[in-house]
Amino acid sequence: MQKIVLIFLFSVLLFPVWGTIDESQKIKTAKDTISDQEIVLPESLEADVDSLLSSWFLKKYAIIDENCIRSSVNIDYPDSVYIQRLAALPTVIEMPYNQVVKSYITLYTEKRRELVETMIGLSAYYFPIFEQALEKAGLPLELKYLPIIESALRPDAVSRAGATGLWQFMIGTAKPLGLEVNSLIDERRDPVRSSETAVRYLKELYNIYQDWPLAIASYNCGPGNVNKAIRRSGGKKDYWEIYNYLPKETRGYVPAFIAANYVMHYYQEHNICPVLTDLPLTTDTIQISDRIHLKQIADVLEIPMDLLRGLNPQYRKDIIPGDTRLRTLCLPAQQAYAFIDAKDSIVNYQSEIYGRRTTVEPAGYYASTGGGSWVYHRVRKGESLSVIANRYGVSVRNLRNWNHLKNNNIVAGRRLKVYRAELARKTPSKKVEKPDSITVISKDSTFIAQSTKEVKNETAVISPVSSKKNISTARNPRNPAYDRYHYHKVTRGESLWTISQRFPGVTTNLLKKINNLHSSSLKVGQILKIPEV
Repeated sequence: MQKIVLIFLFSVLLFPVWGTIDESQKIKTAKDTISDQEIVLPESLEADVDSLLSSWFLKKYAIIDENCIRSSVNIDYPDSVYIQRLAALPTVIEMPYNQVVKSYITLYTEKRRELVETMIGLSAYYFPIFEQALEKAGLPLELKYLPIIESALRPDAVSRAGATGLWQFMIGTAKPLGLEVNSLIDERRDPVRSSETAVRYLKELYNIYQDWPLAIASYNCGPGNVNKAIRRSGGKKDYWEIYNYLPKETRGYVPAFIAANYVMHYYQEHNICPVLTDLPLTTDTIQISDRIHLKQIADVLEIPMDLLRGLNPQYRKDIIPGDTRLRTLCLPAQQAYAFIDAKDSIVNYQSEIYGRRTTVEPAGYYASTGGGSWVYHRVRKGESLSVIANRYGVSVRNLRNWNHLKNNNIVAGRRLKVYRAELARKTPSKKVEKPDSITVISKDSTFIAQSTKEVKNETAVISPVSSKKNISTARNPRNPAYDRYHYHKVTRGESLWTISQRFPGVTTNLLKKINNLHSSSLKVGQILKIPEV
């Protein structure tokens, strides 16, 4: 009897231990023995390696060992090795091993080896950006591997659903989080701004679930789908226990994240030869308050356009709209000071091509401004501000103020706005009779006036145009805006444009209007009215 009692007590004492062992086996099964043949692979695994290799960073700084890439062969290890290596990773986030994780490790180390080699090269530039944002927010640094799953480290990546950038934001998610998206700017492509936003979003998701696998899953499919999976599982809040209730594309998301952590740490053990870098790329950020095209910067500073685009992928049309609010420009560190020194030259470089008109008047239309009108002058080759100012009788200082010029530098083809005061309109005190018609013959800038009345052997020699006080003029009562005018006889080789250049303030359009011309064609001997402006 005593022996039976001892056996009973021994069995009672051991029962909780057996129960604990069985329970631990169940937990281990949920995490470590799960398998899935229906998961949807992330689009990043379909990335075009050739286009990645053409990246500005890799083209300029990469050293690719072609022999290593061709001869490299994957080494497959027993499950125990993968379990040991994952457990040794210095991470806060749990990195369990199962057959789904193994399938992604195999995918990275066998079928997508070149993609891994290329991403390692890109990581030299992008990982410090991710780590800085994560460290500032106090989040686990291993989250820097999420963009590998999302975009294969491509800032210009666009998914079939429209998610864009390194962190693959949809517009509907990006804008409420503060990212700017319009025709000129897409901050989802900006490595710094998108990383700061992604980190803030991840922190909010973690605050909801207090569990990183669930937060990572909700980053992929949204909190709504994760909450639905939790409800369908009976309220369980472990990723692996709600696994079968998640969308297919999300089921493989956490395993792919674990596999990315593994392969980026242990690629050498699988004979993966990374794309190395010749030297680290250091950059500086400059605040821009002008509207500048990247081509202006590229041409003046002699920087390749693909490098500028790679450093500033948020500018969709190569335009920095700094005139609306301060914008950032990322440049190689050695070029930052050069930009500051040459800023005015960059802004003015081919501004007629890359500039933007803020006001436009229709051809032949003068906008009334009280006591005068605005006219627009297109700068011709060889003209300076002083020449144009003298032509219109205005000061160089006013020309600069009207056109917001910071200095006297102008380029051919640019349109300048000129304010021209209207002539005083004289009201005759007595009736003005119609003047006799006058014929003016131009000979070497000397004008000879003849009356059509019978005048025998009488001529009046008049000084050149520059001496206005000696010019014989006739009043024009039908055009009070041009109260006085003189005449010019067209000589061989002259055109409306060459004639207009001799008379300050007179344009070809004005000549055509005053003389009722329907085209710019002139005939030798033709008489033109020239208004005195």
